Amino acid sequence: MQLLSLWNSLQEWLFPALQDALNDELTEKQKKFIQTCEIAKLDEFMEPYLWKGQGRPPKDRLAMLKAFVAKAVYNEPQTRAFIDLLNSSPSLRRLCGWELRSDIPHESTFSRTFELFSSTSLPQRIHKEMIKEHLGSKIIGHISRDSTAIDSREKVVKTENEEPKTKHGRGRPKTGEKREPKAPKRVSLQLGKSLTENVAGLPIHCNKGTKKNAKDYLVSWKGYKLHLDCVDGDIPISAILTSASLHDSQVAIPLAQMSAERVTSLYDLMDAAYDSPEIHQFSRKLGHIPIIDHNKRRKKKREFNQLEKRRYNQRSIAERVNSNLKDNYAGVGIRVKGHCKVMAHLMFSLIALTANQLFNMLE
Repeated sequence: MQLLSLWNSLQEWLFPALQDALNDELTEKQKKFIQTCEIAKLDEFMEPYLWKGQGRPPKDRLAMLKAFVAKAVYNEPQTRAFIDLLNSSPSLRRLCGWELRSDIPHESTFSRTFELFSSTSLPQRIHKEMIKEHLGSKIIGHISRDSTAIDSREKVVKTENEEPKTKHGRGRPKTGEKREPKAPKRVSLQLGKSLTENVAGLPIHCNKGTKKNAKDYLVSWKGYKLHLDCVDGDIPISAILTSASLHDSQVAIPLAQMSAERVTSLYDLMDAAYDSPEIHQFSRKLGHIPIIDHNKRRKKKREFNQLEKRRYNQRSIAERVNSNLKDNYAGVGIRVKGHCKVMAHLMFSLIALTANQLFNMLE
């Protein structure tokens, strides 16, 4: 009801008032931008960034924040191109908070402000509050978990070489042969840790990754991997960015912990990459029903029954969100470098995508 009330106020009061103020009819993109700013309540996050009376007053941080959201709405990953758009569009410029073209900050100011927002995880906090406010009180049917490749224009970080592992033959050890016990897997260790500890233990440096695409072909890229939990309505509720080479299963438990703090759900839908006893166990511990495609691993593949198959077909939610993010919300062509900034860029995109999907549920 809260979202419906917000939609009615936008339709009946805010849109006509803004059109009169701008002396121009709002475009569809501008309406989406206004919707996103209203549902995200950007002004409520500005207190820590206000000028405290020391030094030169910074540019209007709220206007800058709106501009970063507008970049995602307008599917424009490059700041320089977006500044050109602001110069040529008086309506968009005023919606962000700048009356004159001379009021638009320089590109370097955008860069410094973006670094501030990313270092304080501002877009992550905005998205989290959006989800908790509008979905936190509802019962969610399905959570679809998947990852997608994120290309980055930066150098691959070389990690220190680990000690070479001693290779053994297959089968049981020979008489008198001593073998070192295997180190516990990351997934096993995650079961007894908190969300903060599990996220801190994930690699986040830029490297190379390989993944099968939707057509079952192997594709390689340089950069990162974005792991998402998405719910019915094609709404992303949780996101974690890791190194490109990290296996999907290593992020399943932290994602589940993050999502459980935000919404109440019933089913966890995952592909065969997540088929491990620890992930099944943790899903049931949360009170969920895991429906995970079977990874045969040299055994006969276990097929879903008819009811499980119908549930599992809902997993396409995650694939649609990944595609929507990249095609319509500046999820590709990222120019910033470093895990912190890349994550902030993607989170601004997820804010715009989430707001649009929430409003689409009302239409």
